[in-house]
Amino acid sequence: MFNKRTVNQHEIGSLVGATTTITGNVEFSGGLRIDGTVKGSVRCAEGDQAGMLVVSENGHIEGEVRAGHLVVAGRIDGPVCAAQLIELQPKACVTGDVRYRALEMHHGAVVVGMMIHLSEDGKSETKFEPRNDSKTSLKLAANAEKAQG
Repeated sequence: MFNKRTVNQHEIGSLVGATTTITGNVEFSGGLRIDGTVKGSVRCAEGDQAGMLVVSENGHIEGEVRAGHLVVAGRIDGPVCAAQLIELQPKACVTGDVRYRALEMHHGAVVVGMMIHLSEDGKSETKFEPRNDSKTSLKLAANAEKAQG
């Protein structure tokens, strides 16, 4: 009934340990797991659109994040772009706009920012704007007058 998405899984070959803080930008190929803190942007190497980044429950990134497949269980303070898939685990917290092609968001995950869908070409975006429904506003105003009278 439902098709399970297939994503290229990379072996996680690099790790930022729980007691490690990196100040500066990080570029990686293949797979990277962050258990510590990165104060700077974290990006896949040029041309590696399938690179996998895992931010564990104790992981924290303060900066822009770009990866092919992104799994977030910790905290990201900055804009995020997942060229293929972003998975937001129950304790994930992202403060910043999230651009994604496919999204998996678990109950408890928090995003403070806009969710922007990327098209198949990975460039064009679909933004969801609130709808201005004047009929609802008038209806509420009319109901408010009745309640006062």
